[in-house]
Amino acid sequence: QGLAEPEARRHFWILNRKGLLIRGRGELTDEQEGYAQPSEAVARWKTDGKFGLAEVIANVENPILIGLSTAGGAFTEEIVRNMASKVERPIILPLSNPTDKSEATAADLIRWTEGRAIVATGSPFEPVKHGERWYPIAQCNNVYIFPALGLGIVASGARRVTDSMILAAARALAENSPAQADPQATLLPNLRDLRRVAREIAVAVGIEAQAAGVAVKTPVEELRKNVAASQWTPEYRPSF
Repeated sequence: QGLAEPEARRHFWILNRKGLLIRGRGELTDEQEGYAQPSEAVARWKTDGKFGLAEVIANVENPILIGLSTAGGAFTEEIVRNMASKVERPIILPLSNPTDKSEATAADLIRWTEGRAIVATGSPFEPVKHGERWYPIAQCNNVYIFPALGLGIVASGARRVTDSMILAAARALAENSPAQADPQATLLPNLRDLRRVAREIAVAVGIEAQAAGVAVKTPVEELRKNVAASQWTPEYRPSF
């Protein structure tokens, strides 16, 4: 946010099974080339020709680490501790599932960072105790965004879905993070609060749809009423 696209792309260090995406490396797709780092960015690294995750973390002050690899254990203790030594509150998201494919366990991430890591996982993990404190572990799941996005589209009558509508949904979810009030709280809302959060996200989506010109403009209160009226409620009636 606030950066020109070429500059923003330089902040992404993306690896696949062959290591860091570097321009000029063979077998890169057009999409990968768009995020590949220039060779001069790594020219002074002391890596013995290796450009794996350990080398990237050792050479970049990186605040966020996202795992989409299905490579269980890819976030090793050395990598995590190295990252945490340079970042006060590292954000570490091992999002692969099932559990045995997770890049790290929640317990290890909390322990290796002395409880400083902000963690969300793709697989379910039990709360972690470290010292005298329990750390709830959020499961990062599309249940938070997709139903609420659909609700906002229906309630606003949007004709299409724009990138800005999806960003509005993500920002509304972030605003409802329990960690906003308590830095040690879970990153994502409790499922018991999901219906209320879904309405907040849907309203944000509807407002953005109107701003983008893909929905008829209505007062916000009217949009809120439409969202509430459109939200489906499962009702189990007695059988006869």
